Amino acid sequence: MIKHIVMWKFKDDVVEADKLEMKRQLESLLGVVPSLINIEIGLDIVGKEASKDMVLTTEFNTMNDLAAYAGHPEHLKVVEFVKPLVCERAVVDYEV
Repeated sequence: MIKHIVMWKFKDDVVEADKLEMKRQLESLLGVVPSLINIEIGLDIVGKEASKDMVLTTEFNTMNDLAAYAGHPEHLKVVEFVKPLVCERAVVDYEV
């Protein structure tokens, strides 16, 4: 199994409604992108300097499935919504 973790830091002017909409759009990919097994999105509740604001954890059977997710048209629509909201992004992909 492949885990794909993404963490973002929002731009200072991003409003709560846009953060929640980003979360909603990401969660809506489950059942739409066939290779996506599971998805979990969390918003940071601590707000430390080292904290990121949102984290995404997704699961796939194979690296090819992750690649199919990355290129899926519905995922790409969400990416276009997310890009203007964030100023930092970090990614880790690993096998379990």
